[in-house]
Amino acid sequence: MDLLKTSMDWTKTEMLSSAVFAFFGLLFLLASYGFWQYGKTDMAKAYVIPMLVVGVLLVILGVGLIIPNQLRLSGFPLAYNTDASAFVASELARVEKTMNGYSTAISRVFPVIILACAGLVMVVEAPIWRASLIAVIAMMAILFVVDTNANARLGVYKGKLLHAEQQL
Repeated sequence: MDLLKTSMDWTKTEMLSSAVFAFFGLLFLLASYGFWQYGKTDMAKAYVIPMLVVGVLLVILGVGLIIPNQLRLSGFPLAYNTDASAFVASELARVEKTMNGYSTAISRVFPVIILACAGLVMVVEAPIWRASLIAVIAMMAILFVVDTNANARLGVYKGKLLHAEQQL
């Protein structure tokens, strides 16, 4: 097994997940523009700012995750060729920390936010509040789907790292 190639492939896949965040952010920005230009009802007009905010947040998140992964990708060959066992140990530590964060977000934070917003949508009447809550639900759903897949990929990567650690 070529651990360096595995690590680089995993990082490239993470960059793709980050690009998905940015892509959905751009879609939210486009939706905001559409509501701004063509929205006739109070509810349609209320979506302009929430969609804009969610779009900007997703673009920032996507781009903000792509950049460190690109830097990490360029440093992998040197780190691996210098000391393969230290590379594996540092990757395992990073993977473990990331998986703990995903575990909390995926199993607790995202569902609670989605449920709270869904409950509030049923009781609030003001269009801006409803639009804001619905935009948050949509953003959390995107984060939930992408991060669930990222966590699964991370589990596979961790298994390969553990296997490589035994081989070294």
